[in-house]
Parts: sequence; C-alpha cells; structure tokens
Amino acid sequence: MRARLVAGNWKMYGNRSTNRALLEAIIRGMNGISGVECAVCVPFPYVAETAAQLARTPVAWGAQNLSEHAEGAYTGEVSAAMLAEFDCRYAIVGHSERRHLYGETDAQVAGKFAAAQAAGLTPILCVGETLAERDAYRTEAVVARQLDAVLDKSGVEAFARAVLAYEPVWAIGTGRNATPEQAQEVHGFLRARLAQRDKGVAEGLRVLYGGSMKPSNAAAIVAMPDVDGGLVGGASRVAEDFLAILRAAAS
Repeated sequence: MRARLVAGNWKMYGNRSTNRALLEAIIRGMNGISGVECAVCVPFPYVAETAAQLARTPVAWGAQNLSEHAEGAYTGEVSAAMLAEFDCRYAIVGHSERRHLYGETDAQVAGKFAAAQAAGLTPILCVGETLAERDAYRTEAVVARQLDAVLDKSGVEAFARAVLAYEPVWAIGTGRNATPEQAQEVHGFLRARLAQRDKGVAEGLRVLYGGSMKPSNAAAIVAMPDVDGGLVGGASRVAEDFLAILRAAAS
C-alpha cells in the first residue's frame, strides 16, 4: 500500500512572519490527521527557519530546486549537499516553471534528480504537458520523454527513492482544471511505462497530482487508483485549504 503524500510548493511567496504563522497553523491542524504524509517545499532563504520550526513535528520540509552540480563556481546556485545540511527530505526537480521560464532541459532535470539522490534527498520529479501539447494529442509523448530522460540517466531502481508528480501545465493558474479521469489517465500511463522496466518499482512509486489541486477537487482526484496525493501550489499558502486537502487525502 502506497503511503499518500501532500507536498506544498510555496513558490516565491511568503516572509518570515507569514511563514511562521502558516507553519504553526499546519502543525496544529495535523493533530488528528493520519494516513497521509505532509511536506512543505520552501524558498531557499527560509529553509533553516522552516527546519527549526518543523523539527520533531510530523511535517517534512524540502526545497523547490537545486543545482545539478555537486559544487563549484556556479554563482547563485544551491547544491543538494547544502540542503541536506538542513535535513531537507525533498527537493522538487523539473517543475514546469523551471522548464518553461528558465529553460531547464530534460538533461538538466535528470542531472538534478541524480544530484538530489546522491546527497540523500528524495527528488519530486515533475512532468507535464502544455496546452498546445495536449491539444495536439502529444501528452503521452511529452511526459514519456521527460520521464525517460531520468530513467536513462539514473535507472528505474532510482525511482524506489523518488516521488513523481504529474502537473498538466494547462491546468495551473489558467482556470482550467483536469478532471479526475484525465489525471488518472496520465498517472496510469506513467506507472505503466515504469512497469515496463520494473513492475515492483512502478507499483511502489508515489505519483502526485500537481495541477491546481484545491479543497473542492482534492477528494475526487485522490480517489483515483493511481493518484497518491498532491503537489499543491497556491492552496499550500492557506492553512485551511492545505489542511482540507490533507484531510481529503487521508480519507
């Protein structure tokens, strides 16, 4: 049985005061919620404070990005080893905003995935298609390409220590939402593609949905057989909404 996971992606929002209040509310709200794991992926400057506040709580923490390089003259970059020093459990790699706004290639994403695991972090690998790609019936080809880049570099066994997240880019901040059935279709495809290499790894892999999950649609989406939780954006910055999604995933 795969343990469900709901991970918040704060993106570039928050400050020390609002972050502290948000985490306090999440910690309080987690009392009585069982059967689902919770994590928050925060901006780099807040990793240390988040780690201190969440220590000895059921909430894990992580980063939204990292360098594919272990160390070196890479001004402005943050390595996996640096994040590991603050006990980060997770690191998001290949988020659509990194791919489309900053031009990250499949090869770079694969490098970041490998770097995260080399430092003991669990990568949350994001894959997903744009609206143009979906309308051109290229969804499966796009997510297969993105997934295969990591498989070819790290091998299928690496996914026993990873999380996969499907984020339909066309359903993020656009007002369009993927139906539970659309989410299941892609999640099932991804799991089946991994199963072609290793059925056991595929069955154990947690695949999260990352396309504007919110309290109103969370229960229906996580009820799908191949959806194991959510990678939550905007709703993760509102304690009541985030907790509602956690409760939906736990039920």
